[in-house]
Amino acid sequence: MTITEVQIVPIKAQDGLVAIASVVFDNSLFLGSIGVYTKRNGPGYRITYPTKSNSGRNFNIYHPIRREVSEAIERAVLSKAEAVLNYQPQRSNDYVGHSNTYNS
Repeated sequence: MTITEVQIVPIKAQDGLVAIASVVFDNSLFLGSIGVYTKRNGPGYRITYPTKSNSGRNFNIYHPIRREVSEAIERAVLSKAEAVLNYQPQRSNDYVGHSNTYNS
């Protein structure tokens, strides 16, 4: 299985949740609603998979079973999340802008 797409949607931070992620495997399987949270201890981010609560019990909607798949999803999501959430537009000195001077 190969991750062919990762999407990160930043949201207004709430209880550490800063973005929602999704991944696509082999252009065929979409897994969404992956939570991107700030780490509780130290810098960086962590991910959580969706759950459903019913009668006081939590049920996993989905989660990776194999460690290799879990690590691949985590690497892909966190790499993209860091790029999106820490994006700083580059300032350029190439833009001159409007000038009131002219040659006569």
